Amino acid sequence: MKYDEINIKNLQVFANHGVYPEENILGQRFDISLTMRVDARPAGKKDDLELSVNYGEVSSFITDFMKNNTYKLIEAVAENLAEELLLKYDLVKSLKLTVAKPWAPVMLPLETVSVTIERGWQDVYLSLGSNMGDKRAYLDTAIDELNKLRGCVVEKVADYLETEPYGGVEQDDFLNTCVKIRTFIPPRELLDSIHEIEAKAGRERIVHWGPRTLDIDILMYGNEIIDEDDFVVPHIEMHKRQFVLDPLSEIAPHKIHPLHKKSIIQLKEELNSTF
Repeated sequence: MKYDEINIKNLQVFANHGVYPEENILGQRFDISLTMRVDARPAGKKDDLELSVNYGEVSSFITDFMKNNTYKLIEAVAENLAEELLLKYDLVKSLKLTVAKPWAPVMLPLETVSVTIERGWQDVYLSLGSNMGDKRAYLDTAIDELNKLRGCVVEKVADYLETEPYGGVEQDDFLNTCVKIRTFIPPRELLDSIHEIEAKAGRERIVHWGPRTLDIDILMYGNEIIDEDDFVVPHIEMHKRQFVLDPLSEIAPHKIHPLHKKSIIQLKEELNSTF
């Protein structure tokens, strides 16, 4: 979906951010420009501000944030402000934020220095499994831990499904599920957080495809395609795994796989036809 835009250009705020002590004490001017991507049609059709994002309120929020916090780098200003805006205003799907510093103390004839970032919510699908100890408790706790991550909201959870182990290692049956989360955490950072959740559950990576207290895989991150030595998205094996496609088709049957260009339900039907 292509979203509409609400723009705030060059909001001037006097605040105390900078590397040098005098910048933190004396303060200086910052110019903030913000593009918020929203669905403006409901507000436009009904002429109702409650269905849109109040740019006056947003401007006040930005001003208060700039005045009530102190950072050394404008990169940190931009990153933290973007996160706060996304967390506060549910209607904002993504944003583009520029923090400019027209009085930067570089002793050279420049007009301004600035940092521009783009951040937004992504729909992400995860696979969860456990085949040791209290399997259900491990899955329940993992979902709760995901929901506690800053910038992560668990939106859908498929029914838990008992399945035979995959990969040829003799072990107990798995309890599996898939979840849909909405997050602005970047893929690599999300992977790191997932590994921390697995570690809390006592996950040990000893035997490949072996027994585990908790296993969480990133199946799809929006429509992104990531191909790195130690990190591949979409998950390279997901279209071959019934224990993934069965629960995933429950919560996202019509989601299109970014590489195969087929819906999850189509991939499931194709896999079933090979049995």
